[in-house]
Amino acid sequence: MPYCALADIIDQVPEQKVIELTDDENTGQVNTSRVDKAIATAGSIIDGYLRGRYTLPLSTVPELIKTISIDISVFKLYERRREMDMPESLTNRYKNAVKLLEQIQKGLISLGIEAEASAAGSAGSYKTNKTADDREFTKEKLKTF
Repeated sequence: MPYCALADIIDQVPEQKVIELTDDENTGQVNTSRVDKAIATAGSIIDGYLRGRYTLPLSTVPELIKTISIDISVFKLYERRREMDMPESLTNRYKNAVKLLEQIQKGLISLGIEAEASAAGSAGSYKTNKTADDREFTKEKLKTF
């Protein structure tokens, strides 16, 4: 699921830089299909971390997820231009985005939306519908064996 759009990326990165990162054909325009691919990749990464904790697709996109998506998308756009030096600040933003996703996955950071019931409540516990009265093997029966 896309968690950001081209307009969100251009709000963070000058449009001319986005053109440099996507315009392999030298048209002077942003290649939207390349941006869409970077956004889709970011969405897949995010979904991988959120799956199991939140019901996907998210009904609303929290601002934190949008920011993470922008950071990963821009990183992926730079990554495809191997001849360009990737700014250290961009690498740090990508690493921070992944750390945030790990913390969300572990439940250390909440998105403020309802988590999946199976993942949120009873991780590592067993539930049963049996009671003490349902036991077939009581202590007395086991003594006879």
